[in-house]
Amino acid sequence: MDYQNITVAGSGVLGSQIAYQTAFKGFDVTVYDINDEAIERSKERITKLKKNYQRDLGASQEAVDAAFNRMSFHTDLALATANADFVIEAIPEVTAIKTNFYTELGKVAPEKTVFATNSSTLLPSQFAEATGRPEKFLALHFANTIWINNTAEIMKHPGTDETVFNDVIEFAKAIGMVALPLHKEQPGYILNSLLVPLLDAAEVMLVREVADMQTIDKTWMIATGAPLGPFAILDAVGINTAHNIVQAKADATGNEEFQKLAALLKTEYIDKGKLGKATGEGFYSYPNPAFLEPDFLKN
Repeated sequence: MDYQNITVAGSGVLGSQIAYQTAFKGFDVTVYDINDEAIERSKERITKLKKNYQRDLGASQEAVDAAFNRMSFHTDLALATANADFVIEAIPEVTAIKTNFYTELGKVAPEKTVFATNSSTLLPSQFAEATGRPEKFLALHFANTIWINNTAEIMKHPGTDETVFNDVIEFAKAIGMVALPLHKEQPGYILNSLLVPLLDAAEVMLVREVADMQTIDKTWMIATGAPLGPFAILDAVGINTAHNIVQAKADATGNEEFQKLAALLKTEYIDKGKLGKATGEGFYSYPNPAFLEPDFLKN
């Protein structure tokens, strides 16, 4: 594995975390996004991450500042990838957006560059042809709060070169992740094959008005000992991502409940700026959400 210059395309919540974690572990990182506004938001997110690394990992001020100084930011894809050994894509979970991105990326990135998608639900084989280099393309999926929940699912598609697969496994270890190889494509990988059915079930119960979201979360937390219920998890994932996933299911299946759920997330949350933990409000309000109150799990 001979990666040193890493480009992270997409500077949202998880993209910013991937970029900073990679820089923290000593790599040179370029962050790409489509406009200056997105880049400025990313810089704000990453600056806030410094305190988390100091609190959770015991990192020094010098270490967190040095990590930030190893980062650069671009809105020009050709410039952002000019020296890239490896590009990690973390853009919205919308098939058309990803396909268009990979078509452009394949044209401007150096021939040596390996591409990985951080998609949580889509398969690398869906985009392999668009990259123009299917043998150098695979999936590398991270969990939110990457510096603590340090899983990295590495999933190849049938055309991925075995050396590339092994190199990305080594890269994941080099940035402090527990590398979790998947040898066959699996929709949802390991984590989301387990998690998404839980979140779907919770959201459908909410749409059906079976119970309110706090009661659903409380049930899951008390009965399983889990620290978070499904709606608290959705706040961490981000309501935009949740909506994109639900909307894709609604479009693909015509399921009325998914259509109703997508509309609910759009009108009651996204349109009102309630995008989850990152914006201070989603299903819960932050930094002091109800599920952290001492009496939440009591009658």
